Amino acid sequence: MEKEKKNNDLTSISELGEFRLIEEITKTFEIVNDSTDLGIGDDAAVLDFKGDKILVSTDMLVEGVHFDLGYTPLKHLGYKSVISNLSDIYAMNGLCTQITVSIALSNRFTLESVEELYLGIRAACKKFKIDLVGGDTTSSNKGLIISITAIGRSVNKTITKRTGAKENDLLVVSGDLGSAYMGLQVLKRENEVFKVNPKNQPDLSAYTYLLQRQLKPEARKDVIDFLSKNNIVPTSMIDISDGLSSEILHICKNSNIGCNVYEEKIPVSEELKAACDEFKLHPTTVAMSGGEDYELLFTINQKDYDKIKNSNDLTVIGHITSKTKEANLITKVEQEVPITAQGWKSF
Repeated sequence: MEKEKKNNDLTSISELGEFRLIEEITKTFEIVNDSTDLGIGDDAAVLDFKGDKILVSTDMLVEGVHFDLGYTPLKHLGYKSVISNLSDIYAMNGLCTQITVSIALSNRFTLESVEELYLGIRAACKKFKIDLVGGDTTSSNKGLIISITAIGRSVNKTITKRTGAKENDLLVVSGDLGSAYMGLQVLKRENEVFKVNPKNQPDLSAYTYLLQRQLKPEARKDVIDFLSKNNIVPTSMIDISDGLSSEILHICKNSNIGCNVYEEKIPVSEELKAACDEFKLHPTTVAMSGGEDYELLFTINQKDYDKIKNSNDLTVIGHITSKTKEANLITKVEQEVPITAQGWKSF
């Protein structure tokens, strides 16, 4: 046993942050089973049972940390909690087949409210053809906690990790970015207005797309299907849950490379631009730092460019540089700005 630390030698979790914490608490664990092909450190674990590679990923949502029931309907929360897990499986170029759902509930919840939560879970399972195969329920003195484990398999036995990006690869993103974050800002603002005047009935019609992206995001299985259909195997991939800047840095660190990302190429919606004007925010800042888009960020060999160039849903936003270079954002006025992680932090 290690010598017990004195109180003034103890390290606060906030000093470490989520990823350093994970590194610290798992660094002494060794892989002892041949069936464990990939452990902690990517979007999902990989299990290899006689050639069948199994993907496993777990995510937890905690009331007051990840969601606020003051403006998050339970049905939408159930749906979104599944989506966040499916996205991790798709980020490994895999397909999800089963989930388990565990929840902890305080005594303020009723059977009807739990059924509403599971209506959303069921809707996600039905849409993505996922089986709910187990879970657990227990009590909580801190509100609602949801923990979901997603189980899947690789597509054509081809698993894509964060470690394969090569110099001159193209950096590609699906969909548009930042809208989920702006949807959250709208909800927070209107919630504060409601607290002051509960009789106020806001007109949110101008924010429909932003609210949908926040409350009912979609996992990008369609992108995985597109890649498979067109025989494209990304060299690296990650889902955008914590913000584009953070995810870019994950790929750069894990692949030991740099990159150039071009501001003018980052896809943002017109609704996002309008809301940014209203909230006095810059669209690029929101797109780089906002989380919960659940889009896919991946790299491909340049020879595959012709296969994606006509897609309306995939955008080349940059390219991979040598490991001696940093991750840089090339602004619209051609300034080179180092990318820093400004996305979601758990601690």
